[in-house]
Formats: sequence, C-alpha cells, structure tokens
Amino acid sequence: MSIRSEVGSGTTSRHGGSLFAAAAVHRDDDGNSLHAPVLVLNASYEPINVCAARRALVLVLKGVAMTEEENGHFLHAARVAMRVPSVIRLLEYRRIPHQSRALSRKNILLRDRNTCQYCATVLPSSELTLDHVIPRSRGGSSTWENLVACCHACNRRKGNQSPAEAGMKLMREPRAFNLHTSRHIMRLMGRSDDKWRKYLFY
Repeated sequence: MSIRSEVGSGTTSRHGGSLFAAAAVHRDDDGNSLHAPVLVLNASYEPINVCAARRALVLVLKGVAMTEEENGHFLHAARVAMRVPSVIRLLEYRRIPHQSRALSRKNILLRDRNTCQYCATVLPSSELTLDHVIPRSRGGSSTWENLVACCHACNRRKGNQSPAEAGMKLMREPRAFNLHTSRHIMRLMGRSDDKWRKYLFY
C-alpha cells in the first residue's frame, strides 16, 4: 500500500470509524485536539509528513503506526480512553518518491502556512481563499507558481488586477511544494512543539 493511501487518505478503518463514531474529546482541552498537527515518521525515524491527530489515531488503531510522543490530550470513547499522539512512526518503511505534492487547496494553504500572502494575516483554513496572482481572466493558470493563500479582504481589494496594479506585494514568490518545502515547513512547525524537535533537528 502506498504512503499516499495510508498517511494522506481520510478513509477510516472499520475499527477506527466505530471508535470515532462513539468518541468525544474530553472538554478540558479547546475541543480541537483531533485537528492538531501530528508529525509522521518513517520506520527509519525520518520525518515524512504532517497529518491531523484524527488521522494519526486511525493509523495507530489499524496497526500501521505506533505513537512515539503524546500531546497531553485524551480521546474518550464508550469503552476506551486514548492519548492523542503528537508524533507517530510507521511500522513498515515506505519509500517516498522525490516529487512535488498534488496541487490542491489544502497543499497551497499548507505551503503558505495559512497566511495571507498579501497582508501576512494568519487565519483558519475556512477564512482563507486562493488567489490567482495573474487573474484567470487575463491568462493566469492554476499552478503552484500562480496560486497563493489570500484573505477575503485582500482578494476583494486585488480583484481582477495584478499585484502591481492593485498596489499590493506578495510576501514571497510562490513555488511548487516539493520535498524541500515540506521539510522546511515541518521544521518551522517543530519550533512550537518540543516533542517534535529531536526528530526534526539533528
């Protein structure tokens, strides 16, 4: 089975699905524990991905991965209480192809770290849109190099103009999300989680 289908898929197993159907996150936390980022390690302890805690728990329940670090929260279900992981490790080594990730809204927002590339405001995914740097009506294509995360206010301000015409400037030149970009983002995220550091900085 490919790393994409195991780590990237949102499909749950029969056991994982039944657990989450009956589960509720303990309300001592902020209610977002299942959406917290989890670092995914290969069997060799090499960092290869970041997924949501919900997906990480499914991988552990399916026997695909094991928990290496916990984030301090609990998932309470009818018959079990599970610690929510912060770092998981795949039990079998997976070869990771050195190629760009699929072009998608999720990956654009991940590349841009949920930050509007015009005003530098950090927002939840639901409050961001994608902007075509060169508008589609003027020949702009839907590519890594022409799509950026953008807040709705900046998107309205820019309208059907180029950034220069709108008097706006991009924070950085948009690039394809490749292995180097992915590792860089993992390291940036790891700065705020001490449990990630020993796997990301060596």
